Amino acid sequence: MRLRAVTINVQNDEGDPRRIGLLNQELRRLAPELVALQEVVGREHLDELLEGTGLHSTHQADVMAYAPPFADRYGGNAVATRWPHTVVEVLDQRLAGAGDVPWCTVAVKVPLPDVGELLFISATASWQLDAEAVRERQAVALGDLDARHRTELPTIIAGDFNADPDAASIRYLTGRQSLSGRSVHYHDAWEVAGNGPGHTWSVDNANAAALFDRIVRQPGHRGRLDYVFTGSWHAHPKARCEIRSASVAFDRPTDGVWPSDHYGVVVDVEIATDR
Repeated sequence: MRLRAVTINVQNDEGDPRRIGLLNQELRRLAPELVALQEVVGREHLDELLEGTGLHSTHQADVMAYAPPFADRYGGNAVATRWPHTVVEVLDQRLAGAGDVPWCTVAVKVPLPDVGELLFISATASWQLDAEAVRERQAVALGDLDARHRTELPTIIAGDFNADPDAASIRYLTGRQSLSGRSVHYHDAWEVAGNGPGHTWSVDNANAAALFDRIVRQPGHRGRLDYVFTGSWHAHPKARCEIRSASVAFDRPTDGVWPSDHYGVVVDVEIATDR
């Protein structure tokens, strides 16, 4: 079965209000089956982003009994799927050193017609440049979350991980290093099927310029921070998820308006059991 997965950090609701329409327009054009969204400021914002897509959606606030600090300003995580899904867990990743992270990891199970049930996870990691130690613990917790709920079909994890591919948290997820005596393995879709550097956070994006000036303060800064990961044979020996293509989206302005301060990632996969 062919599936398209998209991840996009929508930059909460700040800036030019036309951004929401641009994000919605691109989502309708891409017509994905699975979408991970970050920094969504509540249900109304999510409904605007997804209007006309026909997708079923859940915002973390829909299923949480409390609102993390700063969620009213910086939003939370959400998922959208072509078929109705079931929420299996919402993981609060405010670990020590990340008390200002309102984005909770949302895990849902999606029934794929004639194929089986798939675990889909929308994730975000701590954003500070010096918070890799926190991101390491969050990556380990993410792997544990998958282990609690994974199905026969390979898990798909997507989101804004705020770390480049050579960071320890990403190296852990792709099986290149262990953390605290633990190890996992996921395929990085861009590494398998992307072309070029795949930067998703860049000085070329005018929406990101102010933040670069405030916290990076270096010219020409670009990074690949947004990912789609797929579960591997080690955890799913009876099924496969072949990554066919990976590309960047939401990476152009319209009439001078950029959709977000991040670019998104679009990944096409072929998923099946070995039966």
